[in-house]
Amino acid sequence: MTATVETLDGLNRRLTLNLNQASIEAEVSKRLAQVGRTVRMDGFRPGKAPKNLVAARYSGEIRNEVFGDALQQQFSAAIQANNLHVAGYPRFTPAEGGAFSATFEVFPEIKLGDLSQIKLTRPVVDVSDADVDRTLDVLRKQRVQFHAVEREAKTGDRIHIDYVGQIDGVAFPGGEAKDFPVVLGEGRTLKEFEGSLSGMKTGESKSFNVTFPDDYFAKELAGKTATFNVTVKSVHEPHIPEVDAKFAQSLGIADGNVEHLRAEIRTNLSREAKRRVQARVKEQVLNGLLDATPIEVPSNLVAMERSALMEKAVTDLKARGMKEADIKLSEAVFEPQAKRRVSLGLLMDAIVLEQKIVAPEDQVRAMVDEFAQSYEDPSEVVGWYYQDASRLKEAKALVLEENIVNWLLEHAQVTDETTTLEALMGNS
Repeated sequence: MTATVETLDGLNRRLTLNLNQASIEAEVSKRLAQVGRTVRMDGFRPGKAPKNLVAARYSGEIRNEVFGDALQQQFSAAIQANNLHVAGYPRFTPAEGGAFSATFEVFPEIKLGDLSQIKLTRPVVDVSDADVDRTLDVLRKQRVQFHAVEREAKTGDRIHIDYVGQIDGVAFPGGEAKDFPVVLGEGRTLKEFEGSLSGMKTGESKSFNVTFPDDYFAKELAGKTATFNVTVKSVHEPHIPEVDAKFAQSLGIADGNVEHLRAEIRTNLSREAKRRVQARVKEQVLNGLLDATPIEVPSNLVAMERSALMEKAVTDLKARGMKEADIKLSEAVFEPQAKRRVSLGLLMDAIVLEQKIVAPEDQVRAMVDEFAQSYEDPSEVVGWYYQDASRLKEAKALVLEENIVNWLLEHAQVTDETTTLEALMGNS
């Protein structure tokens, strides 16, 4: 058996495989004889069927198997002999003279570019007392309680209303509700509607007009004016809890010590800030790596990644309640993301091999411990990771990725920039 290699465009290659027909026929005869010794056929004892009947029934199937095995064996031998690194799967087609051709892509040869040209900004954040105070305020507001009052409704109050809306004297879909809650000032209803409710008391009724915006989501109502008849059923004012022992205990601080609560909040904020910083740095350094080392990527790997991304997106949408028939997605949408992911995967694999970067067990354990700290029972989370090799594999992959990024940072131009926690979190 012989094989010749042809370089096509880009990463595409073609192998022409010339199979030895005599060897093929000899192997077919051998396998037919093996089948004949055990085969059961009507009218004959096991293994006693005539050879011509066995051949008539099984020769086609066996010949296909032998051809397939021979092609795979010769293809494997040829790519090893020619030091070819195949990306994806080959496509076999008949060629002239009884030969076969295998068309496939190879992985690109990667030579890292000038990593010293990578420039990035690394945020530097110190969690302040003000950051802790803001977080406490958020936590307090999340635990607000409303109590009924006998007065005019004002901003911050929650009122319950019955309303009926009409356009030109005709009710419209969605224009009627009973005991509907509205928190004045939240802006969850139209501003004109909410503003008309301010100052109303329990038991009071009122009629007013509201004009729907031209870009209103319900197109049949956009730009139209409706008349609403509203009755206030109740008015409740907000009561935000004080930061005291009871509040601390409600947040899991067993001894109710407020300073312990503040310390835990600071630790959690610092942990989240660290993650945000790492994510920003990682994105910048990987973008720099792509810019410094442009490579051609195998199209079939991109196609597989594109398909996987779309499948995940469809699964996520279905989990959110969408019907599969209503999901209108095209794989083309995922092309840039797929190409980026494949490119980064190839570059990072090259760095691992070249620099012999690993994920040490103690570093993996440290990362798992860090993950676990945000849960109520860290030891249970650690055990969960170490009970399943696939879960631990994910942690090892993250450690390896972190070590690759750290190695790239040693070569990049990094500028530290002091910022606030609010800016880092995207709140300002």
